Amino acid sequence: MSTYLYRVNAFSQDLTSGNPAYVLQLTSPLQKQAMQGIAKELNLPITAFLLEQEPHIYELKWFTPSEEINLCGHGTLAAAHILWEEGIIEIQHPITFTTKLGRLKVKKVKRGIQLAFSTDVPNFIDITPTIKQLINVPILKAAQNSDKYLVEVADEESLKGLIPNLDLLATLPVTGLVVTSPSTKYDFISRYFAPRIGIYEDFVTGSAHCGLAPYWSKRLNKKQLYAFQSSERGGELFIDYQDDLTYITGKAITIYKSHFNEWLL
Repeated sequence: MSTYLYRVNAFSQDLTSGNPAYVLQLTSPLQKQAMQGIAKELNLPITAFLLEQEPHIYELKWFTPSEEINLCGHGTLAAAHILWEEGIIEIQHPITFTTKLGRLKVKKVKRGIQLAFSTDVPNFIDITPTIKQLINVPILKAAQNSDKYLVEVADEESLKGLIPNLDLLATLPVTGLVVTSPSTKYDFISRYFAPRIGIYEDFVTGSAHCGLAPYWSKRLNKKQLYAFQSSERGGELFIDYQDDLTYITGKAITIYKSHFNEWLL
């Protein structure tokens, strides 16, 4: 049986937008050290490893070039996209992924691939001198959820032009920093920085929207939100916020499919 490696742009429909990921479907379990080595060698923001457990249920693990992470939205979207596009699972069947954080449900909807993630509500915190130093523009509000700081700035111009203090951020007890602002075209836009896990600025971060969804839902008094991550590549997300669950929908495109050297597995 051939082992294939897939290069996918998630939250995208073309070559130069969205967040790139590799997807590798395993035929047997692989040691963490080996998966980490592969992710380091491939050197994309995420390499997703799939292993079938039973029909329509797959174990899913995500690795950055430097470490395994607990949750990755664009890696999940890329993995589901490949299972359906390759005909491994029929398109009408939802997929369940088993992960370090529990089970994730994914299904096809009109706008693309819908991920059902647990909401991670951010709580407001004081804007301390340390938090002020994280970016070079004024911070209006600051909050924190399970593993991220979330700060709001005044407008799109401030967000797009800001420079993060990555050296300082890497020393703090959070995975990363989400910066967000209102938008004229979207309900909100954001950027995400995570130097502690080897990602200086992520292109599109599904997991960050598990905190952005409740933040902006309360602010705008609406459950359906249209979002954009304003990175170098950028990507659109359609969000349906339902209290404990945040449904995130996006599209994906396969850039290429290749044979992986099975002697390395």
